[in-house]
Amino acid sequence: MPTLLVTHPACLDHLTPPGHPERPDRLRALERAFADEKFSGLARAQAPRSPLETIALCHPMDYVEQIRDATPQQGMVQLDADTSMSPGSFEAALRAAGGAVFAVDQVMAKKADNAFVATRPPGHHAETARPMGFCLFNNAAIAARHAQKQHGLERAALVDFDVHHGNGSQEIFWADASVMYCSTHQMPLYPGTGSPSERGEHNNIVNAPLRAGDGGPQFRQAFESTILPRLREFRPDIIIISAGFDAHMRDPLASLNLNEEDFGWATRKIMEVAETSAGSRIVSVLEGGYDLEGLAGSAAAHVEALMRG
Repeated sequence: MPTLLVTHPACLDHLTPPGHPERPDRLRALERAFADEKFSGLARAQAPRSPLETIALCHPMDYVEQIRDATPQQGMVQLDADTSMSPGSFEAALRAAGGAVFAVDQVMAKKADNAFVATRPPGHHAETARPMGFCLFNNAAIAARHAQKQHGLERAALVDFDVHHGNGSQEIFWADASVMYCSTHQMPLYPGTGSPSERGEHNNIVNAPLRAGDGGPQFRQAFESTILPRLREFRPDIIIISAGFDAHMRDPLASLNLNEEDFGWATRKIMEVAETSAGSRIVSVLEGGYDLEGLAGSAAAHVEALMRG
């Protein structure tokens, strides 16, 4: 079965203020990367809109409706210092969540081995009822919860290698023994969460912070010593990857020094765990990555690894 790439042109219509790092050009850079002949074997699909009820698996319906109602008719509205909406933002957010959920459905139906969802806005900073850090709805969390509710899977794991800690994913699953959240990230850095002492109510949160200047060796060590052993012990039925590529050495928002091959390596390691307990079921969802060249190369390495599975 092929690897599935899920995108939607509506995600280009989520506009951000001039100079904002989370911009439509990010998806255009990925589109160019995946036009390469080596990706001709990818199955491709457009992200459907998520029903509001599915988003409400992780966010209260009144919050979902508040975001919908905050969508401006024209211009831009700021939800916080970092997070804004344009007229196309709500539709983009529905496609981003819907793409993640659709990818879960396709993988569960054995129509794809695994999937990469290249949509925006990203999601892992969105808490239960709070948009932040460029994020409106927590796409990865919604995908994990959908896999449980719709497909009856018991245990879901989120693995987040974005350079920023996924405070939203951690908050949503803090008290849920059926979901493990694992993260490597730079500390101290936005949003300030993610210390190893933050373990969740059921020891289901696994944080492995890195320091500014750390590179591939330290990242791989964090995976080998902290993330992978806990994942293997948890034995997830599906793994959702929060695939942020802003730990790349070129990225302007952080100071880790990963390269493309580090992301490929991490992907292969996650795939080994998925093969053991999860029937190889992996859905990867785009989070950060703000240098276009670093983003495109890293996402390409990530998807090449998924395709070789």
